[in-house]
Amino acid sequence: MSVHLIPAAEAVQSLGSYHTIIDARSESEWAHDHLPGAQNWPSLRDEERVRVGTLYKQVSAFEAQKIGAALVARNIAAHIEREVLDKPRDWRPLIYCWRGGKRSNALALVLGQIGFRVGVIEGGYKAFRKAMLEDLAARAECLSFRVICGPTGTGKTRLLHALGRAGAQVLDLEALACHRSSVLGAVPGQPQPSQKRFESLLWDALRHFRPEEPVYVEAESKKVGNVFVPEPLIQSMRRSPCVRLEMPLSGRVALLLEDYPQLTQDVDYLCRRLEALTVLRGREQVEQWQAAARSGAFETLVRSLLALHYDPGYERSTAHNFAAFATAPTLALPDPTARSFDEAAAQLLQG
Repeated sequence: MSVHLIPAAEAVQSLGSYHTIIDARSESEWAHDHLPGAQNWPSLRDEERVRVGTLYKQVSAFEAQKIGAALVARNIAAHIEREVLDKPRDWRPLIYCWRGGKRSNALALVLGQIGFRVGVIEGGYKAFRKAMLEDLAARAECLSFRVICGPTGTGKTRLLHALGRAGAQVLDLEALACHRSSVLGAVPGQPQPSQKRFESLLWDALRHFRPEEPVYVEAESKKVGNVFVPEPLIQSMRRSPCVRLEMPLSGRVALLLEDYPQLTQDVDYLCRRLEALTVLRGREQVEQWQAAARSGAFETLVRSLLALHYDPGYERSTAHNFAAFATAPTLALPDPTARSFDEAAAQLLQG
């Protein structure tokens, strides 16, 4: 048998050295969050955990363990038949469950008996997550960020994409959070990840960056939709050099109408989202915006939202949160075309 306990801190640093990462928890636990690239091989599925837990509470631990053992054995056999029969002798899996207990060890025992060299994360997901967050903080501290600032509609995300196409290192927080970071920023049909999942995705992105090269990131608040940017990262961003984007108002309006087609296609949804601005902008103003939306006057609506909601206080807020904003160089884009953003990215990378 070849089963080795891997300390969580070591697993964080050596994740890429394993051929397969296996999450032995249930489907719902895996969906809530899992290690980057982990495959879900449940030792007990959701409904089976409920069955065993009920037996444990209502009958006895002994009866629950007998049924649980039968279910685990059946599931492990299915996993082996489905996933393992084609694996070579040198295949190296890394296995974990919630705290490195029975669910991961049962699978590891069988795979080890076959002859594979198996790693089991000591302390399981819980210990790995703690070590991962410590590593995330360390990486946020040592990376060199360049923060893209600019009022709503200047194309900060588009510039990030252009920088990525040009080969730069880019951290797209909104893509990881599945949210455009405003009251109208929800992505239809795509729920946001859990906070834990967001942090795992973020760590996975950070660990692939080269510290000797800058990482471009969009200026964000601490909260992107319903998830929070970890404090070490937000603080590192706020200390970093900034670039200020500018674009004529007509270009900003055109860009926003292009980037948010779902709002013009579902006016009822748009009006419901505008309701959230009542506390800040008042009932009368929100009703005017809703009336513009219902009449199809979307350009008028966007201009008014920029003038009365998004732009007021932008300079003051950004200067307060980002220390280098006041002295940031300006990057002026004439329009929201792909060519303009590609040229801006090239200019930025040339220094």
